[in-house]
Amino acid sequence: MAGGGFGDAGPLKRAHLYEYKITGYFIFACIVAALGGSLFGYDLGVSGGVTSMDDFLKEFFPKVYRRKQEHLNETDYCKYDNQILTLFTSSLYFAGLVSTFAASYVTRNKGRRASILVGSISFFLGAVLNAAAVNIWMLIIGRILLGAGIGFGNQAVPLYLSEMAPAKFRGAVNQLFQLTTCLGILIANLINYGTNKIHPWGWRLSLGLATVPATLMFVGGLFLPETPNSLVEQGRIDEGRKVLEKVRGTKNVDAEMDDLIDASKAAQAIKHPFKNLLQRKNRPQLIIGALGIPAFQQLTGMNSILFYAPVIFQSLGFGSGASLYSSVITSGTLVLAALISMSFVDKFGRRAFFLEAGTEMFCYMVAVAITLALKFGQGVVLPQGIGIFLVIIICLFVLAYGRSWGPLGWLVPSELFPLDTRSAGQSVVVCVNLLFTALIAQCFLASLCHLRYGIFLVFAGLIFIMSSFIFFLLPETKQVPIEEVYLLWQSHWFWKKIVGDGHGDIEK
Repeated sequence: MAGGGFGDAGPLKRAHLYEYKITGYFIFACIVAALGGSLFGYDLGVSGGVTSMDDFLKEFFPKVYRRKQEHLNETDYCKYDNQILTLFTSSLYFAGLVSTFAASYVTRNKGRRASILVGSISFFLGAVLNAAAVNIWMLIIGRILLGAGIGFGNQAVPLYLSEMAPAKFRGAVNQLFQLTTCLGILIANLINYGTNKIHPWGWRLSLGLATVPATLMFVGGLFLPETPNSLVEQGRIDEGRKVLEKVRGTKNVDAEMDDLIDASKAAQAIKHPFKNLLQRKNRPQLIIGALGIPAFQQLTGMNSILFYAPVIFQSLGFGSGASLYSSVITSGTLVLAALISMSFVDKFGRRAFFLEAGTEMFCYMVAVAITLALKFGQGVVLPQGIGIFLVIIICLFVLAYGRSWGPLGWLVPSELFPLDTRSAGQSVVVCVNLLFTALIAQCFLASLCHLRYGIFLVFAGLIFIMSSFIFFLLPETKQVPIEEVYLLWQSHWFWKKIVGDGHGDIEK
């Protein structure tokens, strides 16, 4: 392809020689690995619902409960503004941020499968501790264990799926992670809706049921194959070839193996992968994949809605049951969006989804801000029509996010890094993602209290910035073999000035 546009794919080496069939072995491996997303999703969904339950608030946050009942002459925007309450949500993501560095070491040296197993064990222990909690510190320690599990899972699963998938279907396969995340959120909201009626211990059931996906992931993980990329990286060439033949359903894997071995030789030369990420030839991956996309994914404002959907809907005048019901609708919309993205991302490409959905998300955030500015008053319940309008607008926002920044925020970074910096790069992706997730979780309710409807205008401005970032800097990666993505930078209108011919210095 020609070399100057925003999204062209550039020259490829052996991609046209790759052969594959979709085998049962491949499907099993991807489904089990993708269960890692259900851990992340279940916790995203369960947190907001539990923190809006009266029984939970009475036991651990009596001041918030009293404020919720009495309003204390505060605007409804400030009803849930409590830093310890938000620490319950954000502590998980701070823990995930720290654990991702250990996860990087395990993922690179022991394999992707090992990280998946460690993550499931840690998540199981955290869920048990949360369900049995009798004080706030048991809750926080449990959340930290859950966070460590998510740090390991989010590190390993997107890599595992990207490395196992044929290039032609890599987008759809990688998005299994997003689909199971969305299903986890939906199931958590359905469970919250049911357990909210079980007094006074329904919230314990919500938190404790997180042991189910953790158990499934651990048991399935015992039977998972390691990825061929990881086996070759560890020097287990023959074993890697056997797995590749079994996954691809053909003996004709010479071209793909040659690419894996070439990439592995480059990787073996790298003794300091984190340091090598800073090299000039890796500048595009660092700026786009490791820093830009994972930070912007959180700055869309979507996770504020996921974390606090029941809280937001209650703040806007919905009753407790109605707010949880509205959360079920939004999480169901997220599942639908993930299916849309899986179906079309390898046809239309990553950039098209980013840019089209970004335009919609900008408009929806502005619409929410204007509606609240005009209609939301101090202690006044919103008219039913306005409430329904807000639910519809939020659902449309979720639908746009769920087919763009949600899944592609994990897919695109997992595609960009060469093997020599892949585990280190994914570690930075997870770290940046969880850092901004934690900051949003910790700051959103306070921001909602102080900025009121203005917080949604802030998110709209950030969405405009991040869409511009994608338009100018991200080349199209659809159907490009993962070990040949580095060739895109050499034909991109901007990055070719940075990376040159791609033979920059390597830290050995």
